[in-house]
Amino acid sequence: MNEKSTTMRQFSAQNLIDPVVPRPTAPATVSEALRKELHGNKQAMPLHRLLGNGMEYADAVAMHAMVDSGIPWADAGEWLGECNVHRAKLAQEAGQLLSARSFYRYASACFRFGQIPLPGNAERKRIMYRKLIENFGAAAALDNPAIQRVEIPYRNAQLCGWLMLPLGIAAPPLVIVLGGFDGWREEYHNGAQYLVERGIAALLIDGPGQGETGLFQHLYLTPNVADAFSCIVDYMLLDPRVGSQIGIWGNSFGGLLAALTVSSEHRIQACCINGSPVRPIDKFEQIPPLVERAGTLVGTSDRDTILDVIRQLSITPEKNQIQCALLQLHGALDPLCPAAEAHAIYDHAPSIDKHIIIWPDGDHCVYNHAHEKHTIVADWFNDRLI
Repeated sequence: MNEKSTTMRQFSAQNLIDPVVPRPTAPATVSEALRKELHGNKQAMPLHRLLGNGMEYADAVAMHAMVDSGIPWADAGEWLGECNVHRAKLAQEAGQLLSARSFYRYASACFRFGQIPLPGNAERKRIMYRKLIENFGAAAALDNPAIQRVEIPYRNAQLCGWLMLPLGIAAPPLVIVLGGFDGWREEYHNGAQYLVERGIAALLIDGPGQGETGLFQHLYLTPNVADAFSCIVDYMLLDPRVGSQIGIWGNSFGGLLAALTVSSEHRIQACCINGSPVRPIDKFEQIPPLVERAGTLVGTSDRDTILDVIRQLSITPEKNQIQCALLQLHGALDPLCPAAEAHAIYDHAPSIDKHIIIWPDGDHCVYNHAHEKHTIVADWFNDRLI
């Protein structure tokens, strides 16, 4: 047997199936408060959201099963992430780079979903988020072409992102992709791949208060958030890696940010809004815990300051000046943003090229129709930008 085949056999046998990473132990008893918290985590992150946004099937099933046994959500996500890191390193040492890339990406997804319930000021959240970034970056380096980090100067700091480029296409159109309250840039890598396959570059970006930009650059959400995205447009129009055709795709709360941006930034030619609220302050008044969660975006625990910022972030009929091509997606069963909110944005948009699609059984951000949604979005941007 030659040296390469021996290495491959060791790769398939060396703890790949059962990584040597201590598994968290379920408590003997689970308090009612913890059980309620874990149930809320599962509701916010059902299997179809985990699967559609980057987690491997076995990991997603294990995540929910561990939580059902009483293991805290973050503990389950971190353990599953470390298992995938172990597999990735074994694969990379054996020269199996495609396998290594997949495990690094799955590790990143586990850390990403695992850290979501942690408070924004928790050191553990930052530690897990570092692991998320490191493993996504390790996978990005193995892509062809490699996904590249982008750091855009803004307010004496950096707006942080990943630039995904189609292979062999000079100066392709670009779509800026962003998430919302807790589903930040890496969560939309799967959907962005559909764009890249169609010859469109994608910039996964953390806006002010989101992900890496908020946690490590300390750039926080303000009422003039559209200025940050105009700065991104300025920067990318000078980047020779992409062309001058630009779109934006905002998901959940990020859909509202996209709507506010294109209402004033007319260099963006196409905008997709997926599962956006109209007046998020209304939901905050109904669900008080959201105020604490929004503190991560706004960069403070002061309730009045948080509410003041959120109150100013709404897309009223007067603010709605969306003139570019508009595609709006929504789920009729969205528990966070009723379908009427989608119509409120769509009906008042002055665009002459606008379309709205509402899935009768769709949940928030239509997570439960991931492939169909991503195909529609990518084809629509392809028609508008190419």
